[in-house]
Amino acid sequence: MFIPSAQNPILAAGLTLLASAFVAGTTLLAKMLGTHELGPPLNPLQISQGRFIFALLAFGCTAWILRLRFTDIAWPTHTLRVVCGWGGVTLMFAAATFIPLSDATAISFLNPVIAMLLAVPLLNERVGPIRLTAALIAFTGAMILLRPTPEAFQPAALFALGAALALGFEVIVIKRLAGREGPMQILLVNNVIGVVISSVAAIAFWIAPTPEQWLALAGIGFLMAAAQACFINAIARADASFVGPFFYATLVFAALYDFIWFDIRPDTVSVIGATIIMCGAGLLAWREARLRPSGDTRA
Repeated sequence: MFIPSAQNPILAAGLTLLASAFVAGTTLLAKMLGTHELGPPLNPLQISQGRFIFALLAFGCTAWILRLRFTDIAWPTHTLRVVCGWGGVTLMFAAATFIPLSDATAISFLNPVIAMLLAVPLLNERVGPIRLTAALIAFTGAMILLRPTPEAFQPAALFALGAALALGFEVIVIKRLAGREGPMQILLVNNVIGVVISSVAAIAFWIAPTPEQWLALAGIGFLMAAAQACFINAIARADASFVGPFFYATLVFAALYDFIWFDIRPDTVSVIGATIIMCGAGLLAWREARLRPSGDTRA
């Protein structure tokens, strides 16, 4: 795809909002596939496989049209990244089947905080008081959403927590890929490896989808591909620190889709927990933006 270098923050914000709507849409379709909405429920592993297959189809066609030329591919790093991403996506799809989309989405937004904490032992980065405060705020919100009481505990929310952990580790791996390969190559290789891993994992659980389920699986793959394309183009037109906060609109879209399709309204606990997580993630995003010019990592 062609990505112009001209900076356009307004367009970048619009593309990020569009990407967030697409990402929330993939979670909605995964929830429909994991319940009885479109036929016999599909296992999250099979849903994840469909996501990679159809996303690969989209990126493969794009690469063919653009006559993409490959540079040296860091296969081990790509494979590690895909394992983390595949695990995170699969756990997210599993969580969305059992709990409100807004809860699953909010908990998954812990991934930048987890990435920050993992960067300490893995990238030798420092975590100062502001970053640590942001992490504590976000984790407090997550604990509220988990509803850790015998009467209200949501075991399925642990899937979303696992998704956040896997996706947070993926961010660390992506940092090692950044600047080494082109974005289109990264996306294509990511989905090639993802198809292999997800297909092997789904063999034991695979059942023949209904025509409606095939359409939903295709929708997940193409929506995810569209979301990634929008986000990459947004990053090309504005700083990541500017674009990042707009992606939190995914939570709004998830709640909206849940209300339209399943008539599920976020309760008070969900609103409070999600708001706290957003505050923690927002504080972290603000601090990262402040650190970028100076390179100081001690805050």
